[in-house]
Amino acid sequence: MKRIHIHILLFLTGIFFCSFQTFGDREYQVKAAFLFNFTQFVEWPADALGGTSAPFVIGILGENPFGNYLRQIVAGESLNGHPLIIQEYKNVDEIKSCHILFINPAEISHMSEIITALKGRNILTVSDAANFIQSGGMIRLVTSNNKIRIQANPAKAKEADLTISSKLLGVADIVSPNNN
Repeated sequence: MKRIHIHILLFLTGIFFCSFQTFGDREYQVKAAFLFNFTQFVEWPADALGGTSAPFVIGILGENPFGNYLRQIVAGESLNGHPLIIQEYKNVDEIKSCHILFINPAEISHMSEIITALKGRNILTVSDAANFIQSGGMIRLVTSNNKIRIQANPAKAKEADLTISSKLLGVADIVSPNNN
């Protein structure tokens, strides 16, 4: 639990300054920390989490850009008694149980189909792909000038019965498919 509080403190410190410095390979290490911390700033419906020992799944669709760093961050961590695990998927049809899904930007050519396939499921969709929000995604991690910002579409999250914390929304750029 203490480790989660340290991650949350680092996350909040970074987002209150609206950015993290990134250095080459460290970009996806920082983005991995964002994914982990989204577990603390998004609420899922109770039935989306399954039984008390069911894992909380952070999924990656397409090639894994995080290396082992995301696995290292979640090792031994849990959310309300649900152990955090990482699951990799080659295609959207493989996704059975998932709570946060990072969609590799290489999947952009069929992003609309992916988002459509996930419709009605309690999955927080995250990517760093251009036009991700416009394609119906929920959270985009934007790298600009060696800093990472968050764009969020809370309306899409609400459609999936997810609630993004006002603390996270307060530091995010709110974007809907109708505005850039």
